[in-house]
Amino acid sequence: MSAPLFLLYEAASGYALFKRTQAEAIAEQANQVQQNVVDFGTFSKMVRMKGFLPFTSAENALENCNDVSEGILNPTLKNFLQTQFPEVKPSKTSKFVLGVSEDKLGSAIQETLGIQCQKGQAVLEMLRGIRWHFTKFVPDLTPTDSEKAQLGLGHSYSRAKVKFNVNRVDNMIIQSIALLDQLDKDVNTFSMRCKEWYSWHFPELARIVTDQSQYAKLAKLIRDKALLNEDHLEAMTEITGDAAKSQEILDAARSSMGQDISDIDMINIEKFADRVVSLSGYRTRLHEYLLKKMNDIAPNLSALIGEQVGARLIAHAGSLTNLAKLPASTVQILGAEKALFRALKTKGNTPKYGLIYHSSFIGRAGTKNKGRISRYLANKCSIASRVDNFIDAPTAKFGEKMKEQVEERLRFYDTGAVPKKNADVMKEVLDEVAAEGLIRDQAEKKQKKKDKKKKKSVAEDEMEVETPAEPEKKKKDKKKRKSVEPEPVAAVEEVPSKREKKKKKKTQQ
Repeated sequence: MSAPLFLLYEAASGYALFKRTQAEAIAEQANQVQQNVVDFGTFSKMVRMKGFLPFTSAENALENCNDVSEGILNPTLKNFLQTQFPEVKPSKTSKFVLGVSEDKLGSAIQETLGIQCQKGQAVLEMLRGIRWHFTKFVPDLTPTDSEKAQLGLGHSYSRAKVKFNVNRVDNMIIQSIALLDQLDKDVNTFSMRCKEWYSWHFPELARIVTDQSQYAKLAKLIRDKALLNEDHLEAMTEITGDAAKSQEILDAARSSMGQDISDIDMINIEKFADRVVSLSGYRTRLHEYLLKKMNDIAPNLSALIGEQVGARLIAHAGSLTNLAKLPASTVQILGAEKALFRALKTKGNTPKYGLIYHSSFIGRAGTKNKGRISRYLANKCSIASRVDNFIDAPTAKFGEKMKEQVEERLRFYDTGAVPKKNADVMKEVLDEVAAEGLIRDQAEKKQKKKDKKKKKSVAEDEMEVETPAEPEKKKKDKKKRKSVEPEPVAAVEEVPSKREKKKKKKTQQ
């Protein structure tokens, strides 16, 4: 005969404990349980409620929900199980089995209370039936109250997860770099369309001005080339930054082979050029925002490999924490997964680099050293991401030193100059950071001393100011001093010596 089986059910309104009452041979069959779950009359003969502990508040429900999701034995659940099973002791194994839906929670219960826990297909099916008919087991709990409790707990749990998510700041970097890439594509497409459209009227402008933003601004400024004259040279120079180029545009407009254009067509071209200019300006502002965010969140990674490449690594890994968990070998080929799996499938050469290829270090290395420097750079990127993720006081000194190490490694490949050891470099950085901390602490101490001195001087100044009653007190103090002062002691006569006595006697004789 198998051991008795109890079922722990975590509801939005509280904890419930059920006991299996059906014959073990039938209840252990998952198919039989599935058939009997739908009908409450049949299912109520299979399980029976043994105890129910409602939550005291919404905060209590959220705390227990978080602990259950993380596999932690909450004190509320612990007291409930100890009340239901007073005979169980942690040192002895229980004579019954507790069915749970979470493996981690079952392990915590078994380690703390000594209750045997199991999770099987039959247990999950019975818990599914309990969830389906739970309001019928608890008479005072209506289906409406149960739905409200589930909805409120669900909202609170999701809100808490979003609020206390350590990766929520990384999401700004991920979204920014994705939007930046999309804007690059859109601005390029729109600029090409603007050039094709305006080139029907002024085809020579595309040859003179190659910058997309400048072209759109000039198209918006020039409009009809027939109206372009010397008065526009100053405005064109502000856009191009070159007076000679502005004069060349004026000369090309006078001898242009483009066709004339109507006013309504020019209005549409001007509006489209204005949209291209606004998108280019927004792209510049977004790039500045990304640089600031990267310097605040991952300063060492930004100093080592650059803000854009670092942001792409974080976005591809999912978060800064995920990037810090990856080994250097994975960071090296991050972004080249298709090439890696294709090489493994065809038994070819695996890729040497992924997203880090866009770093300037890879381009400066020789052809035979690209794989070596990419491996070394990935190692440094892995260290920098871990420092950024786990350091308490953000600083970019680690990234700057590691960038110098990569420069030394490049010189080593070219000239053979021996670079510094990593341990020595890290020791230098730690000493610098510690020195900065000491200087900061000393400055704070000095400031505190100055503040104390100021407070003391202010207090003394306040004490020196005499009140009207103070002069009378001084007079009384003087009288007391006079009465207390001791009387002057009389002078002591000097005793003559033996020689003086003899001289006096001789004189008298």
